Amino acid sequence: MRPLGRHLRGNVGTMIALALNDSAGYKILGLLHIIAAISAFGPVLLYPGLKKAGETKTIARLHMMLTFPSLILLWVFGMGMAGVGELKMADPWLSVSIIVWAVLVAVSWLMIRPAIANDSPSAVSKMAAGSGITHLGLVVALFLMIWKPGL
Repeated sequence: MRPLGRHLRGNVGTMIALALNDSAGYKILGLLHIIAAISAFGPVLLYPGLKKAGETKTIARLHMMLTFPSLILLWVFGMGMAGVGELKMADPWLSVSIIVWAVLVAVSWLMIRPAIANDSPSAVSKMAAGSGITHLGLVVALFLMIWKPGL
């Protein structure tokens, strides 16, 4: 006869994970995660037009007061969801998502931020490259979050 403990433990663990994934706390973290993503990536769409209009102070204020802090909150709420939802960091979609997030933070800080107040041709190309990388990263992250490959 097969011991029941192991079988029941697996089912109970699955039931708990499903219950937590459907909890109000998980949903609130999910909503905050999505709002942080919109706040982090939305303004970057406006940067090229604002830069052409000479609104570098507006871009700098948006980037340091909204975009960059939102990138940090995106990680905080995402990790909260992973903890509440009992997701495993070894899941490929989650690991790759974290790597994409880290790359986007680096791009934001090292490429976009320095190029905001600089009108040189190299700064303009850094801003364009940084915006492009950011939006490509967003598409990759959305794919990973929606389809969760590897699960």
